[in-house]
Amino acid sequence: MRFGIFIPQGWRLDLIGIDPAAHWEVMRNLAQRADADEAWESLWVYDHFHTVPAPTTEATHEAWTLMAAFAAATSRVRLGQMCTAMSYRNPAYLAKVAATTDIISGGRVEMGIGGGWYEQEWRAYGYGFPTAGERLGRLEEGVRIFRQAWTEGEATLDGRYYQVDKAIVRPIPLQPGGIPIWVAGGGEKKTLRIAAKYARYSNFGGSPEEFAHKSEVLRGHCADVGTDFDAIVRSSNFNVVIGATEAEVEDRLTALRDRITPAIGAEQATDWVERNFRPSQAAGTPERIIENLIRLRDLGLRYAILNFPESAYDTSGIELFEREVIGALR
Repeated sequence: MRFGIFIPQGWRLDLIGIDPAAHWEVMRNLAQRADADEAWESLWVYDHFHTVPAPTTEATHEAWTLMAAFAAATSRVRLGQMCTAMSYRNPAYLAKVAATTDIISGGRVEMGIGGGWYEQEWRAYGYGFPTAGERLGRLEEGVRIFRQAWTEGEATLDGRYYQVDKAIVRPIPLQPGGIPIWVAGGGEKKTLRIAAKYARYSNFGGSPEEFAHKSEVLRGHCADVGTDFDAIVRSSNFNVVIGATEAEVEDRLTALRDRITPAIGAEQATDWVERNFRPSQAAGTPERIIENLIRLRDLGLRYAILNFPESAYDTSGIELFEREVIGALR
């Protein structure tokens, strides 16, 4: 199993209490820590502008700016976003941004891409909020533009949503065949079909039941479009709450809730922790997490991308996970 790690950027209220002037130092240090440890194949950020579970005035740093900064600050680890919202940037422009970042990094960029979902954020930035069908239509057309741009050095498309006419993207990425595309999301009719047609990696829900079901849907789409199902690496994201004992796990959950309560209130903080962290397949002692991930590995999970909510303040959870869990599964 391969492992990636999220770098805190504020979106999940994971830089609260740290002076914004020190944010880059915190993020850079964690990125360089991952770069130095071959347990981690990749580092990741989210492509969002407003915090969750509710918009606040806490910082949320922009994903592709961070990609370029991490490209210059690291030398080995691969660099991804989970996931870029296609409609937030013109796809020809985004192809250019990604190609430049790939050059800076020496060929280490991954393109995580999806249709986008955070309605409040869309409307706040003046993007409206198109129907799911339109968002996914833009996703597919944008991926087609990427593929042309990164292999031919220019793109032309007279699409329903995007029109580009010999848009030059030079230099092309360093990676042969262009930047690897991750199509994120589990939409069964369109998103997984787009993944079947264009993706080198897919990314969807991490519970065993959901993962198994989405995998079979993806398999069906691969059969329909003539793609080798086994050639698409299936991945999931996990919130990690790890402790040597169950009591330590509870202490981490309590600390997380208490840290974000001033920003969103006790009720919402409790609900966020109980819905998104306690049920995670990566919450518990190392033994429990290993058991959960082995079950998912048996279902075809090959890449786990992990969010440690306290990593800006305390790396002991990362250290325990590296030592006990990655050591057992890798």
